[in-house]
Parts: sequence; C-alpha cells; structure tokens
Amino acid sequence: MKTTRRSFLVGATSASAVGMAPPGLVALEQRNDVGFLRGPYNLAYFYRHSFPYRIGAGMHFFHSKQHDLLELTPFAEHVAVDAKFDKEALASIVEPPLIEPEMPYYSNYVDRAMHTLFRTIDWTHMHHEQTYDVMSDRNIAWSDKKLWTDRSVKYYLEMQEPGVPRSIAPLDVTMRRAAIMMKPYFNYFMNYYPKDQSLFFVAHWWHPAVYEGQMISGNADQEASLQGVMDAMYRQIIPDRPGRMLLSREIMPRYARMSPESANIFDNLHMLHGIAYSILAYEGWSIDEKRAEMYRVINAMGYQPGDELLARKFRTPHPHYDPRTYPDWVRAPKGEMSRIMMEMLMEMLPSMYPKGLSARQKAEIMAQAGKKMRLGMEEGEIEGSLHDALMAVAPGMQTTPGAVQPGQTAHAMVDLMLSNWRRKHGSMPDIAAIDMSVEPNLSTFAALR
Repeated sequence: MKTTRRSFLVGATSASAVGMAPPGLVALEQRNDVGFLRGPYNLAYFYRHSFPYRIGAGMHFFHSKQHDLLELTPFAEHVAVDAKFDKEALASIVEPPLIEPEMPYYSNYVDRAMHTLFRTIDWTHMHHEQTYDVMSDRNIAWSDKKLWTDRSVKYYLEMQEPGVPRSIAPLDVTMRRAAIMMKPYFNYFMNYYPKDQSLFFVAHWWHPAVYEGQMISGNADQEASLQGVMDAMYRQIIPDRPGRMLLSREIMPRYARMSPESANIFDNLHMLHGIAYSILAYEGWSIDEKRAEMYRVINAMGYQPGDELLARKFRTPHPHYDPRTYPDWVRAPKGEMSRIMMEMLMEMLPSMYPKGLSARQKAEIMAQAGKKMRLGMEEGEIEGSLHDALMAVAPGMQTTPGAVQPGQTAHAMVDLMLSNWRRKHGSMPDIAAIDMSVEPNLSTFAALR
C-alpha cells in the first residue's frame, strides 16, 4: 500500500494525539491509505468544472464537521445546534472552499474514536473524484467513458481492506443487511436535526445531478449543462429543500444505467452518512458502543462477493429526468427511500407481533412510521425512535435478539427480509445498459424532451 502525503500528515497528527484518545479505545487503527488511481483524466473535473468541484468540497466540509458536532454537543441543545450549523454549512456552499477536505480535518474526536468510518467515507469520495474526472475529460471518447469508469470501480473494490468499499448491490438489499429500523437511534438525525439533514438531502441531490448533467450534454456541452444544475440548486432546491434522501436511480437514471455499480456505491455511502449521524446524536450509548454499532453497519453495507449479480436489480422511476429542474416528485418526502423502508417494516411486523395486530394498531404503527421517516417532529409523533413509537402504540412487540443492542445483528430478521426481497424482486430483469455509442448534446436532448 502506498501512503499518500495527506494521509501521512493525518497519521502523524493522530500519533501525537494517542494520549488524548477517547476512553475505552485499546488499539490504533490502520492509517495507511491506498494511492490515488492514476489515469489520463486525473483532475479533469477540478480544472474543467472548478466551481461545481468547489461546491462538492463545501458539502464535504459540513459532512466532516457534523460528526464531532453531534458527538460533543448535548442532545438537549439540538434545536440551537441544528439552526446554528445550518447557517455555517450553507455558507460553505454559497462561498465554497478552493479544495476538498478529508473527513478527519473537522472531526478529530470521531476520527480517533472510529477512524474506519472516515476511511470508508474518504475512499468513496475518491471514487467520486475518479468518476467525475472520467466524465469531465474531453479527450476520453464518449464510447470509452464506461470502460474507464469500470476500471475505477474495479480499483475501488479491490484496493482496500474488506468492509471499507461500499456495496455495489442496491440499497434495497444493503438496508436489509444492516437491519437498523429497531435500533434506538433510528432516524434521530432526521427527526431532531431537520435543518442540517435537509441540507444533506440537497447534497445527495447535487452529486448525482452533476453526473446526470454530464450524461445529457456529452463531452462538448458540459459547462452549460452544469450551470443549469447549479442554477436549480441555488434558486430552487436550497430555498425549498427535498424531504427525503434521493437515490441515484431517481436523480441520475442514465448514469445509473451506465455504471450501476457506482450508483449503488454512492447510495450506500449516502445512507451511511445518515446512519452515522443518528448513531452519534443518540445519547444512550457510550462511545465504545457507538463504535461497535458503526462498524457493524459499515460491514453490513460493504461489498460482499456476489454483489455483482445484484448491481442492476433496480428500476428507474423517472428515466427522463432533467437535472436542471426541480419537479414536485424530487421535493416530496415519499420516494424510493421511503418505499424501501416501509416495505422492510411490513416484512418485520409479522414476526414482531406473532399474535397479530388490530386494524387500529396497524394504522397507528403506519402513521408513526410515516412521521419518523419525515423531517422534524410532527404533531402526534412519539418522542424517540421508531422502536419507542411502536412500543407505545402497540405494546407486546417481540424483539428479535440483536435488533436493539449496539454492535449486534438481528440475524433472523435479516434472513427473513432478504428472503422476502428475493421472493418479491430477485427475479426482476436487470436494468438495461444505456447506449454509449452515440454522444449526446444539449441540442439533441432538448429535441427529445
């Protein structure tokens, strides 16, 4: 493995801070990173699309700082913390930095407590950089974009320790593997830090929107296309933010068909962000327990042999989406993410309530679940997690071993949910590959609309 200069500096800083390590940590984690994959496209995105690059850098600033903020500030102050950091985070994309920070830069405590989390995030951010560069390089023929992207995917999956690369299976599968819905932290960040969470929803729209802006414009027209994406973000999306995490299949349907592996990698990373923030916001566990749970989730949502067979097992509900626009379905709280979560809940209920539920209880469960999957706390919503809410409206729930405890997996529930997914969706045809033999441009795209 090659140690990069930035990683060397991070490692040196960490070594000097060993005496200040968070309590309970007994071993230092690996801090040697793999060298950046070389290619003729390196830095093409940075040089060709400087301001879009800087917007992403600003987003990764508040991605980084959010970790320590949640872990080191009292939960009782969540309203004030949410409002204050929203202003700081927003400023970082209105006047974005010149270069992108790595995760440890603004969250030193969490870095020392659970460095593999940051290694996982930064490794996937590297894949973002690689794939943006491939798409941005004018000298790579359109018909060769997939070849170079596939090369980057292969490097991403093979050149890190097992568990660090995100899975190339769709979120429908990896969320079932992770089994977080009965954990006591579930959706804490979304419910109690809605301003900050909604800005992350903007970020998780932005990244796929850039890829899709490139997919509709070809090599020649990217500047005009990405200007349209930026205009939509600043004028419409930031002032009236999305109500859910948007998936790659929704916002970059063409790119997802070209590289379903990358699309799923990014969805699995974006979901990891939300889970990590909820774990850190939850005050019921020690830092060691949070670390155990974080690493359990990282492994569960990481690449597993055989995921290649699942990479194209999804649908594109809006195959003709123009990323320079902001239709109602992008803004709405219901979409692919909520569909996946509600489907999982329906799979779990029979085993959690083997004696059955009354019509009233089931209606109350679904109402509480709907509230928990929307931003903020709504009228009639029970405080705490989804597990807390279900226990309140339908007492007598039987919890599968491992479903609630930190660092433990409810294996029986995971097996049940995966079996249900295979029964319902496993035989779906793979999403068709997109034809890359004809290069698009904005004129032909406009004519097709």
